[in-house]
Amino acid sequence: MKIILIGGSGFVGTRLIDNLLEIPDVEVLNIDKNNSEKYPELTRIGNVMDWQTLAYHSKEGDVVVLLAAEHRDDVSPVSLYYDINVEGMRNTLKAMDANGIKRLVFTSSVAVYGLDKDNPNETSTIDPFNHYGKSKWQAEQVLHVWHRSHPDWDIKIVRPTVIFGEGNRGNVYNLLKQIAGGRFMMIGKGNNKKSMSYIGNIVAFIWFLITREKTGYEVYNYVDKPDFTTKDLVHHTGHILGKKIPTIRIPYWLGILGGYGFDSLAFITRKKWNISSVRVKKFCAVTQFSSSKAMASGFVPPYTMEQGLRRMLEREF
Repeated sequence: MKIILIGGSGFVGTRLIDNLLEIPDVEVLNIDKNNSEKYPELTRIGNVMDWQTLAYHSKEGDVVVLLAAEHRDDVSPVSLYYDINVEGMRNTLKAMDANGIKRLVFTSSVAVYGLDKDNPNETSTIDPFNHYGKSKWQAEQVLHVWHRSHPDWDIKIVRPTVIFGEGNRGNVYNLLKQIAGGRFMMIGKGNNKKSMSYIGNIVAFIWFLITREKTGYEVYNYVDKPDFTTKDLVHHTGHILGKKIPTIRIPYWLGILGGYGFDSLAFITRKKWNISSVRVKKFCAVTQFSSSKAMASGFVPPYTMEQGLRRMLEREF
């Protein structure tokens, strides 16, 4: 089986390649606009805005895993979200069609549901609050329309929640770094639950979906349980690292006011800061999602949440 990763030079793609290379009779090729630091020999340079290059490099592929995305909170201009996430989907489908590849695993996001929702599942109302979520939903719609005219395709969509793990440098890493370093500031009460996904489980689930070859169109949330509150994360971090974690608490209104201040500062200086109103809102929001469909599929996560958190903390801090 030849698996084509599009956008596989980043955190998730690198860990997925790690796993795939351990499986007999699996060939892997990565197409990305950036070379892979770990697997340059498996990488071909290509942009999702150029379907012909995608088609050229993906010849003789059996399955495509589409990971390429604009996902940061501070992407500018915002049109990049739609260029990469939506037009990139159209170009991927065009390249696959040119090569007769009919199997796709697409990593979307639980951001399509919005914030502070009541444990949404795959049939819940779509209500994205930012351009990232909106563009991911538009990409899913492109894929849904495509499947209507290509019913013989095998299409699987994974909507993961925030992904953490050793080697990651995203929002969870920054949060844990602050906690572990004793520089953590709790905004609000910290009782808001946060659904998270451990990288080792996400890549195992993607491989699980690849092995389930079946014509059709399926959507899966992916979340590792149980859901931790922000206070739980502080507690587990201190316990794993053997530290007493001092915590400064400030009210939400003051935190969001500070976020708007950094928004203004970013606009004036044209610099990107680690604090913004969007990040404060996301930090304080309930981001809890159902993964009952994925867990009823026969997939068994190889790691518990506690094991994943311990592996990351012990490796990074």
